[in-house]
Amino acid sequence: MLPEIVEAAREVQLPLLAVLLLLGAAAKTTRRAADTGLAVLVPERLRRTSTVGTGLLEAALAVGLLTVAGLPGEVVRTLTAVVFAVSVVVLMLVRRRDPEAGCGCFGGLSRIPVGWRALTRAGLLSAAALATLGLEPAGWQVVASAAPPHAGVLGAQLLLMALLSPELRDVAARSLRREPCELRDVSLRHTMRVLRRSEVWRTNMPAATGSEPDDVWRQGCWRLLRYDATRHGRRMDVVYAVRVDGRRDTAVRAVLIDRGSGAVVASFGSVARTALPSPPHRLPRPRQAARQEAGRYDAARAARTLRTARAHPAGSSPGVHGLDGRDPDGRESTPAG
Repeated sequence: MLPEIVEAAREVQLPLLAVLLLLGAAAKTTRRAADTGLAVLVPERLRRTSTVGTGLLEAALAVGLLTVAGLPGEVVRTLTAVVFAVSVVVLMLVRRRDPEAGCGCFGGLSRIPVGWRALTRAGLLSAAALATLGLEPAGWQVVASAAPPHAGVLGAQLLLMALLSPELRDVAARSLRREPCELRDVSLRHTMRVLRRSEVWRTNMPAATGSEPDDVWRQGCWRLLRYDATRHGRRMDVVYAVRVDGRRDTAVRAVLIDRGSGAVVASFGSVARTALPSPPHRLPRPRQAARQEAGRYDAARAARTLRTARAHPAGSSPGVHGLDGRDPDGRESTPAG
């Protein structure tokens, strides 16, 4: 029974290491990962390159652990053990160079200063990679033929990894002490994604002279972005407002401002003249509001107004008839012709 458990413990390292490497590689593609881990030890111009390069190496090793067996598989497993062993040395140097820097093991999530947990985890993963040397199956074969001993060993190791992962404790602490939206750190990329998915953006995009904002600033829970625009030959400013704590489908608001006079030419996303029966949970979209306004158009009244204007042009008998086709006392007029 014991030999079976030991063999299962060795085999389960292949898919486990592959998953951890893939997660680390994906996390290193974010920009927040460029000031943690190995990036602290290289010049600033090379930080992004070194972080992405490390992620690509981890992704290649993960694929090899899952798919390659035999002599090539031994090479991949040895390289994996070396990478984790080198990471222990790198983390010790990072801790000495910048005691406040995170390990960067999982990109922007690993922002807690390097401590004994991160060092111990890297050392144990290097030992786990060495334990896979000499195994015949590849990682995918272990997953396909998994038995109860594999599940038991995997559960125990996942619990150990959770205890040694400061990232999980950091995420739990953030969720329990959720910051108000006024203080929350939300990336500009997230705001831009929300903005460019909105109908307000698509409505005003033809008027903009560029695709990137000229000014960006925060005001409470809102991030505001200003774009240069032209409308009917006049210079305009389009100012968008996006909630920083909003979801992907958050409503976006905007105003179009004449640069010469400073007057608001149009507003989008939040203001409509249509009477609402109660405070809505979700305001109508710009095109929907325009359709509602069009439905309120009174063609008969517009025709009467036009006839009145033709019959009484400016300067002739002012005040006799109103522009809506009614006499001053409120009765409808019947203009001649």
